[in-house]
Amino acid sequence: MRRRLVTPEGVDLGLTLATAGQRMTAFMLDAMLMIAVLVVFTLVALLGLWATEGHGLEVLAITWLLGFFLLRNFYFILMEMGPRAATFGKRIAGLRVVARDGGRLTADAVIARNLMREIEVYLPLSFLGFEAAGDGVDTATTLLGLGWACLFLFFPLFNRDRLRIGDLLAGTWVINAPKRSLTFDLMRGEATGATYQFTEEQLDAYGIYELQTLEQVLRAGNDDSMAAVASTIRDKFGIGEVDSNEGFLTAYYEALRKRLERKLLFGRRRADKHDR
Repeated sequence: MRRRLVTPEGVDLGLTLATAGQRMTAFMLDAMLMIAVLVVFTLVALLGLWATEGHGLEVLAITWLLGFFLLRNFYFILMEMGPRAATFGKRIAGLRVVARDGGRLTADAVIARNLMREIEVYLPLSFLGFEAAGDGVDTATTLLGLGWACLFLFFPLFNRDRLRIGDLLAGTWVINAPKRSLTFDLMRGEATGATYQFTEEQLDAYGIYELQTLEQVLRAGNDDSMAAVASTIRDKFGIGEVDSNEGFLTAYYEALRKRLERKLLFGRRRADKHDR
């Protein structure tokens, strides 16, 4: 399940893909969370219906359906468009979404991969639900709907990269991103802060995407990757040899993170080095 993910800077991150079991676990955790929210929303709607003595039932039903549609789609989209590129379920399972070309994960890719879930799962299940509610469902229709849902549901089991149809269209991977503490590295970076001082121009060279890439490199702890990244940064800034690639990168990571966080306080968000 190991794959090469080469960033635009030429750094091979050497990532590990999520297994089908991990992805199913993350989805089930997200589904449980959405069901809990839906139950609360339904109870509030019923209380509103009781308070109005049954008036506005059609409006309430439309509102409920619209809320369910927004929940099951925009929950995934908004969470994966965030800096951690993962829903709560993926975070618990130690997963995140990345672009297969090594570039920044775009909003278009996130929207495409998640809207496909409507066709993959929700459309056939909703159709079966409506048919069952109207007593118009038969055996052939049931088998067709279940077959359609199972085809897409188990599709990741039949390709080596464990991709959904949405991942194929969006050009994304779901990878292992276990939470590992950087406390020791950051303490080392602060200790070497006096050795590695960076100018405002050097810290303005990169954005959030590069910061996340640098964090992945530090977490992985691969000497070759750290050497390649350190060389790229040093060549860009005209910095000579350093005593420790890891110490240099950790110091730059800490300085860049503090600068980006300081800018966010003033409402300035820089997505990557191309965002001016």
